[in-house]
Amino acid sequence: MKSIYLFAFTSFTTLVVSAGDWGKAPVDKTPIEECIDLGGEISLGYETDYLFKGVAFAGDSVWTDVNYTIDGLPVPVTIGAWYLNGINESALGAAFDELDLYVSAALGTFAGFDVDLGYTHYTFPEFRGNSAPLGGYGEANLGISRSLGVVDLTYSLDYGFGGGVSSPNGWFHQLGAEKTFSVSDDIALVLGAGVAYSDGYWGGSGWNHYYATASLPISLNCRTTLTPYIGYVGGPDTWIVDGIFGGIEPQTDILHGGVSVSVSF
Repeated sequence: MKSIYLFAFTSFTTLVVSAGDWGKAPVDKTPIEECIDLGGEISLGYETDYLFKGVAFAGDSVWTDVNYTIDGLPVPVTIGAWYLNGINESALGAAFDELDLYVSAALGTFAGFDVDLGYTHYTFPEFRGNSAPLGGYGEANLGISRSLGVVDLTYSLDYGFGGGVSSPNGWFHQLGAEKTFSVSDDIALVLGAGVAYSDGYWGGSGWNHYYATASLPISLNCRTTLTPYIGYVGGPDTWIVDGIFGGIEPQTDILHGGVSVSVSF
């Protein structure tokens, strides 16, 4: 009889220990994945000069960007909105802001080249001044890139559907190269350089500008990246950006910089 009592007590004790606290579900010990990427990203930044295709449109500026990538389609499609506000008077002699609505599709890799196709619509909600206001216009975008191991090559082709000059109508080509160096597990140094050619985009054809950049992406955590950068834009007096829009200054030998932070979700 004692053996029966002892067996019953031992079984009851084992059941209680295994069940934990009465009335509570067993605790799931699986680690929580805090950094699941749902496809969205929010960014904001500051820059000493707002440069668009080699042309300085504003001085000190702040900007923000929100985008979302849809992965359930035949190819990943990204939709987003980007807005910039010039803190100081723009190079065109008036307050400047810009709102871009865009969509792009990652078409895939062909013969080792990654290909993207997109469309951007530019608007300038508050721009006004002595010169004619910038008109909103659309632009088709094609991006091609390839890693050669020692360096990454990028090529972009844009076509503006505007009415000309301040609303560009024509082709714009840009060829660049980037090299990334690992500084630590969370920090990288990215160096870039390139040259652009305008084929009627700004109303004339010829070499547009050249540039060099250096950025330092810093991974603060699995979702957040802080990126300070510096850059240089040049355009000799025979190139398109020199003297553009009636000779507004400065349009060459521009040393600029800024910082941005992006958060994925």
